[in-house]
Amino acid sequence: MVVDTACSSSLVAVHQAVAGLHRGDADLALVGGVQAILFGRLSALRAKAGMLSPNGRCKTFDAAADGYVRGEGCGIVVLKRLDEAERDGDRIWAVIRGSAVNQDGTGPGLTVPEGPAQQRAIEDALARASLAPAEVDYLEAHGTGTRVGDPTELGAAGAVYGRDRDRNRPLLIGSVKTNIGHLESAAGIAGLIKATLALKRGIIPKHLHFENPNPGLDWDRLALKVTAEASSWPDVDRPWRAGVNSFGFSGTNAHVVLESYGTAGNTLTGDVHLAAGPPRPLPLIDMSQGEAGSVA
Repeated sequence: MVVDTACSSSLVAVHQAVAGLHRGDADLALVGGVQAILFGRLSALRAKAGMLSPNGRCKTFDAAADGYVRGEGCGIVVLKRLDEAERDGDRIWAVIRGSAVNQDGTGPGLTVPEGPAQQRAIEDALARASLAPAEVDYLEAHGTGTRVGDPTELGAAGAVYGRDRDRNRPLLIGSVKTNIGHLESAAGIAGLIKATLALKRGIIPKHLHFENPNPGLDWDRLALKVTAEASSWPDVDRPWRAGVNSFGFSGTNAHVVLESYGTAGNTLTGDVHLAAGPPRPLPLIDMSQGEAGSVA
């Protein structure tokens, strides 16, 4: 199945695969995204429209953010239902607790994301995961590094994830775009892979090019903290959790909630938080034999 919702394509594909596994349409899903820059005129058009950073740096969430950088790459993950992955002895890297997709509808314009719709996508993913916002530790943001996109996304994320959150434990945020650029149709899968590896290894990577927080946001009120330095995962007495966000100029938004699996002191069973009756969580697993294979 080919999914094209512009920059949210690969995370929408993850959501579609999760839904298909829950319905029993398939017993295993390979979900991936790929981005190759083959047509230079598209880059020229986006530069002319002011979408690209003139100095080739994606300064997401920073006061100097002035556009994104186009990148190339691909990634693929293997999805199975948790009980079947455990039964088959698969190496499980993380568990998808919930996901959601929606549409901006009559938004303000092609290149202007719609904050309330993004907020609803996050709320729906958390509801399907049977989790409170404060039970998520980290957000892998879409994080384009644009003057409009960053405040809109973090405003939506802060409005949801800041609810009932201890101000001394803000939601940690970062974006892989500062490392590898914007993979456009593959951006969502890149963010998912980064969040998965962070959960597995207990380390949140450094978010690059962040010196002065975007002044268009009330950082204290939103209870957000950019991971400007690499850090260990927060010490909590439950599984570690991360949200992954993605949106595209198609107007389609996607959000996925991940949970750690098998981390020391953070043991997950298939029946955690299932009293409300949501579908059984789905694992994100790696079928390769060596560490070099990971999930990318």
